[in-house]
Amino acid sequence: MDEKTYVRSRQALHATAELLIAGPQYREFGTIRLRIVHGGFGGVRWPFSVLGTELRWPEGRARLQGTFRAVAQAAGFEPGAPEGAYAHTTGIDPDAALEVDISAAGLIEAWFALGDRALRCLEPDVTPVLWPEHFDLASTVTEVNYGVSPGDDAHPGPYAYVGPQTPRTGDFWNAPFGALRPRDEVNTVAALLEFFEEGRVRAAQG
Repeated sequence: MDEKTYVRSRQALHATAELLIAGPQYREFGTIRLRIVHGGFGGVRWPFSVLGTELRWPEGRARLQGTFRAVAQAAGFEPGAPEGAYAHTTGIDPDAALEVDISAAGLIEAWFALGDRALRCLEPDVTPVLWPEHFDLASTVTEVNYGVSPGDDAHPGPYAYVGPQTPRTGDFWNAPFGALRPRDEVNTVAALLEFFEEGRVRAAQG
């Protein structure tokens, strides 16, 4: 798969998380938190999930194709970002075309699943949250954020990160927000957990 296809699909899934799950859930239940489910991701209270290239709910399913609004209407609700919940939304219009490559979706969902397992090993009492603002899965422990991202404008591909809320300095901290490792360097639960644990030790050192 080429990078352009991956980025386009990643952006489409990010907008799907925001417009079809987080926004409607926020309006109905007052929370934007999403979670990892088997084979994909979904709302913590809104009964809709994304698995592969489909939106699924207890009564049915719809392909992620056409427009965001068309998919939402097939499921019986109105799409939209969680207005007022955070400052910088994806900016994608509900009437924009929606297209997700199934291979890219599988890669992203597998990365989130791997991250979820590692984060639960890191801190069993903390439930990882998939945040729709940046489309990253994270746990916060003692003012340090640990997480995985499928990519963003600065780093198009999947990566893991450790982000202390108070900045640290040193060779380990190789990103403006803390420490970053591309997926290829931490592509197992053991490798991810080792990175997170090292980040925890170094963050504690100040």
